Amino acid sequence: MSVFIVGGDRLGNISDNLKKLGFAQIIHEKGRKKIKKSKNIYIPGEAGLVIILTDFVNHNIAETIKKEAKSRAVPVVYAKRSWSAIAPKLKQCCMRTAGAV
Repeated sequence: MSVFIVGGDRLGNISDNLKKLGFAQIIHEKGRKKIKKSKNIYIPGEAGLVIILTDFVNHNIAETIKKEAKSRAVPVVYAKRSWSAIAPKLKQCCMRTAGAV
């Protein structure tokens, strides 16, 4: 499965930890000025999960991603840019998704 991450200039150990969890492809969009000026941000077709790094993305971008993810039934995780913030949210998301199946 692929994951689409929005926000943060660097991912640090986040990408390594996601790969250890089985995410084959990590697509990262920094979420800086080029997105702020236009609302043309799209979730890649292969993305099975979206992670929004809330401390690096404005509300308009988050709302745009949220709407697109909802229309495509792609789960979204909102967290700060640290593995200790992302890991528990991923666990909750995976349990919710597995319970729905």
